[in-house]
Formats: sequence, C-alpha cells, structure tokens
Amino acid sequence: MSLSLTELREAANEFAKAGGDSTLNYFKKSFDLEIKDDASPVTNADREAETIIRKKINEHFPGHGIIGEEFGAENEESEIVWVLDPIDGTKSFIHGIPFYTTLIGILKNRKPVAGVIYAPALDEIVSAAVGQGCTYNGRPAKVRKCDSISDATFLTTDVRSFDEYGFGRSFEELLGKCRIHRTWGDAYGHMLVATGRADIMIDAILNIWDAAALLPVVTEAGGSFTDLNGKVTIETGNAISCNRLLSDGILNFFKK
Repeated sequence: MSLSLTELREAANEFAKAGGDSTLNYFKKSFDLEIKDDASPVTNADREAETIIRKKINEHFPGHGIIGEEFGAENEESEIVWVLDPIDGTKSFIHGIPFYTTLIGILKNRKPVAGVIYAPALDEIVSAAVGQGCTYNGRPAKVRKCDSISDATFLTTDVRSFDEYGFGRSFEELLGKCRIHRTWGDAYGHMLVATGRADIMIDAILNIWDAAALLPVVTEAGGSFTDLNGKVTIETGNAISCNRLLSDGILNFFKK
C-alpha cells in the first residue's frame, strides 16, 4: 500500500509525542546517566524513548527502515527510513533545562520529506512535510522576515565547537555583526528559527539523526537549511538555519 506524506507526517507527530512524553517521567527526577565512547551523555530516558518510537514504527509500518542515535540502523535500504533522535539536547535534559527535543525525520529514497521537532517539557511541536508547509502547535509557522544580519538574533549550541572544527574566525566575525547572540541551541534553536522567534541558528557539528527532521521543517517554514558551504543536505555534519534573505550573507563569512 502506498502511503501519503500526510499519513507519514501524522504518524511521526504521534510517535514523537509518545516517545517524548516518556522522557517526562525522568525530567527533573531520577535517571541513569552514562558517558558514551564519543564523550556524549546518554540516559535511560533516551533509550526508553527510542525503544517506544521504534516499536510503534515496526507495528504500524513493518519493513520501513530506522536509523536511531541509540540503537543504530535496521532495514536502512528501505524506500522509507525513519531517523530518530529520542533526546536531542541530552545535556539540557540532564541539567533540568526544558530546551531538549525529540526528533523524527522521514527519508524517502534517502531524501528528507517530513520532520517533527517536539519539545515535551514545553509542550511545543513543529511539524512539516514537503509541499505541505510547517506548523507550530497546529498553526502555520513561518520564518521571520529579517533582511539584515545587524538586526538578527543568532543562536548556536556550543561556541567552542567552531574553533574545534576550523570555523572559529568565521564564527567570531559573524557574531560581531549580529544584534543578539544566545545559546538556545540544539534542535530547539532550529525550531526557534522556523517559528520566527530567532533568525540564525548554526551548528558546527551535526549527525544525521540531528539533521533529518530539521531540513523539511525549516524549508517548509520558508527558510533556508544548508551546510556551511551552502549545500542543501543533512549529511555533511554541520548546518545553518535562517531565512532566505540572510543566507548568502551568512555563507560569505564561512567562505573566507
């Protein structure tokens, strides 16, 4: 049976809420914390949320592929692949900061076609599918019409990562041109751009499970989602979300 993007998007909304809401059983409460080989933190809340989402995908869409941060890949050569990050912003989660999200991206033939960003502690959900626009808690969402970097609010996750990945000078120059800079980062920062509450969000390092949901959300909100070379992709390990009026000017900082 051929599935419509609407059906997949609605299912992604449901699954993100189920997985995300399970994290509230641990948020600001007791949880088990481990440090992975890449030095990133993981909790039993991450693993439980991904388990819930994987079970729902396998029950409703047997044969679909899944790529998840915590439990790896299955059937990843399938036409439809679900890409999961059960808690994006685990460092926020473990410190009791509500700016963490549950991410689901859907790929069709390796291309992102739908995405959901759900912030369970804030009860905010952004959802999009190609050609269907973007919604924020059920209402249409659009990027802000800011046409000058000097008027822009610039977000990022970790300022040290720019130096680490060779973008330190570009970051400092861009930072000096923007009106406001804050570290309301991880996927929540990209959500803020898609909903018109910030203008620029840049991550110097991303994995596919971080990025797969973001591209359809930001672009369907009328924005631009590219890597730091201006390529529309989820696979090169970094990303800029912004409105299209600012994109060329921001990319110029990273071409130096």
